Amino acid sequence: MRDFATASAVVDGVCEIRVTGELDVYTAPVLRERLREMIGPASTAVVVNLSELTFIDSTGLGVLVGAFKRAQSVGVDLILEEVRPSAVKVFELTGLTRMFRIGSAVSA
Repeated sequence: MRDFATASAVVDGVCEIRVTGELDVYTAPVLRERLREMIGPASTAVVVNLSELTFIDSTGLGVLVGAFKRAQSVGVDLILEEVRPSAVKVFELTGLTRMFRIGSAVSA
């Protein structure tokens, strides 16, 4: 497997998933499954921390879009936090900044 990991914690109904490494066609299924586990009626919000994300491709973006739609359908907020400027640029270029709530950016 490529350089990729997720870690999660739940505090007061808010789930945080920290993504580390490269989110691409090879690693996206891991994040997809983790998000499926976290998005549900017991959650009020899911925060995806991208401070340690080093790369994202279209498959990774697709996983996040799918998770956003699923979260919306069950009334859960999906928030992207600590997004690096290089990843913010990808979200801007694809128009996804209109979909996602993107929290504080970190310097890369």
